[in-house]
Amino acid sequence: MLSEISIHNFAIIEHLEVTFEEGLTVLTGETGAGKSIIIDAVQLLAGARGSQEFIRHGAKKAELEGMFTIDDEHHPVFEKLSEFGIECEDGSIILRRDLNANGKTTCRVNGKLVTIASLREIGSQLIDIHGQHDNQELMHEKRHIHLLDQFAGVPLAEAHGNYADIYSQYTKLKRRLETANENEQQVAQRIDLYSFQLKEIDSAELVIGEEEELEDEKLKLQHFNRIFERLNTAYESISGDNHALDWVGSAMSDLEDAASIDKDLESHSEIISSAFYSLQDTAHELKSLIDRMEYDPTRLPVVEDRLAMIVSLKRKYGATIEDILLYREKIADDLDQLLNRDERLGQEQEKLAQLEKDLEVEANELSIIRQEAAVRLEEAIMQQLKELHMEKSTFKVSIDRKASNSYDSNGFDEVFFLISTNLGEPLKPLVKIASGGELSRIMLALKTIFSKHQGVTSIIFDEVDTGVSGRVAQAIADKIAMIATHSQVLCISHLPQVAAMADHHLLIKKEVKGNRTTTGVVEITDLERTKELSRMLSGAEITSLTLQHANELLTMADERKIAFRV
Repeated sequence: MLSEISIHNFAIIEHLEVTFEEGLTVLTGETGAGKSIIIDAVQLLAGARGSQEFIRHGAKKAELEGMFTIDDEHHPVFEKLSEFGIECEDGSIILRRDLNANGKTTCRVNGKLVTIASLREIGSQLIDIHGQHDNQELMHEKRHIHLLDQFAGVPLAEAHGNYADIYSQYTKLKRRLETANENEQQVAQRIDLYSFQLKEIDSAELVIGEEEELEDEKLKLQHFNRIFERLNTAYESISGDNHALDWVGSAMSDLEDAASIDKDLESHSEIISSAFYSLQDTAHELKSLIDRMEYDPTRLPVVEDRLAMIVSLKRKYGATIEDILLYREKIADDLDQLLNRDERLGQEQEKLAQLEKDLEVEANELSIIRQEAAVRLEEAIMQQLKELHMEKSTFKVSIDRKASNSYDSNGFDEVFFLISTNLGEPLKPLVKIASGGELSRIMLALKTIFSKHQGVTSIIFDEVDTGVSGRVAQAIADKIAMIATHSQVLCISHLPQVAAMADHHLLIKKEVKGNRTTTGVVEITDLERTKELSRMLSGAEITSLTLQHANELLTMADERKIAFRV
C-alpha cells in the first residue's frame, strides 16, 4: 500500500506530507482546492509524463517522494526490483522523482537512479489509477486476454505453463529454420570458405606449445656462436691446467688431511669434496655439449618461416594456437551441417511440425479454459452491472481464433470485452462507450471483479463518479468500498454517498499564505466530517437539516460496510 507521500514545490503545493492507511481513503474539497494535484503527483511517481509546468512558480525544482509497504513477499514488484538490481528491505519501496526547471528529470527507487521507463515498470506494479476518461488498462484491448487469464486462475496458469514450454521450443526452432533457409549462393560460398579454411589450418599441422618452442630455438640459432664461445670458456675455466678443478682438488686434499686430525673440520671438508665432484660432473657435461654442437645454417630460415606461418594463421583465426584449433572445430561442425543441410532441415521440419501439433493441443486447452472462464466472468460482470443499475446492459467476452491461425505467447486466442448499454443495441467494444457516467459504472463493475486478481497495492479513482447521482451514486459508493476490501483505495469524489463510505476522510483546502496560494490536507472525523458531507449535500450553506441528513448518511454507510464486508 501507499503509506506516505511527500510533495515539495509542486503546482500550488509548497510543502505537503500525507500519510495513508489501508482501506478506502476519500479526498474531498471544493473545486480547485488541489485534490487532483495530489493524484497528479502520485501518477508522476508511477512514471507518468512530467512537465516543467508542474514546478511551483519561483522554485527551481519540484520534489516528489512516496513510500510503499508490501506485506506479500511473493508480490511481482520484488521480481521487477531484482531485475533492475534494486535492493529492498522489510518490504519498503521508496519512489522519488525530481522535476528540474531546466527540463531534466531525476528518478530513484530505494535510492538507486533509474530511467523513467524503469520507474514506470515498477510503478505499474504498485499503483492503478483510474479517471473518468483515462486510457486505462481495461480500455486496452490487448490487455483483455491477460485480465481474463487472471480471472481464470490456477487452471489457466498451469495450462499456460505447459503451453509456454512448447511455445519456447517452437519459436526457437522456427527462427533457426528461417535463418537456415538462405539462398543457395550464400550456402555455396560458406561451404567454399569453410573448406578453404579447414584445409589451410589442417595443412599447418599445428601443435599446442610449438610456438614457444620455436621461439626458443630461434633465439639459440641466432646466438649460436656466442653460446659456443661461452661454453668453451667456461669449460677451460673449470678443467684447464691450473684452473678451478686443480685448485678445488688441492683444497679438498688439504681439508681432508686437516679433518683427519680435527673432527670439527669434517663438514667443511665434505662441502669442498661435494663442490669438487659437482664441478667435475659439470665439466664432463659441458664437454659433451660442446662436442655435440653443430651449426646448421639452413635451420634458422625454416624456424622463421614456421613462426611467420603461425602468425599469419593467428591473424585470421585466433590469438593463440589453441584458439585456432577451437575455431577449426567450430567451422568443421558448421561445414558438416551445411553439407548435410537438406537432411538436417528435413529432420528439423518434422520436429517443427510435431511441435506445432503439440502447440495446437495446448493452445486448444487454453482456449477451452478461457471459454469456461468467460462464461463465469460474463455472469459476474452482469451481476455487478445490475447492482450498478445497468440491468439493461449486456456484457460479452469475445474469444476468436487469430485470422492467420498463428500462435503467440498466449496461444491462438484473441480476447475482446464487448458491451451493449441499452436493450436492442448491438454489442460494441469498451472503447466505443460514449457516456461518461456509463463508462464509470462499467469500469467499476470490471474493477470490482479484477481487483481480486491483480497484484497492484493501491488503486486510485479520480472522480470516476462524475455524472451520476441518486441510487446510482450509492451503488458506485458500494462498489468502491467493496474494492477497498481487497486493495488500498484512494478516491477523489464529489459524491457524499462515496465520502460516507470512507474508512479515512481527507479534506483538501486551499489557503493564502504571504500572498501565495497553497494547498493543505487534514484528516477529518466526527463533527468535521459531518459538516463536510453536509456541504457536499447542500453546497456552501450548512443547516441543521443537512447535518441531520449527513449523520443519517454516515450511519447507513457504516451499516452497508458491515453487511458486505462480513
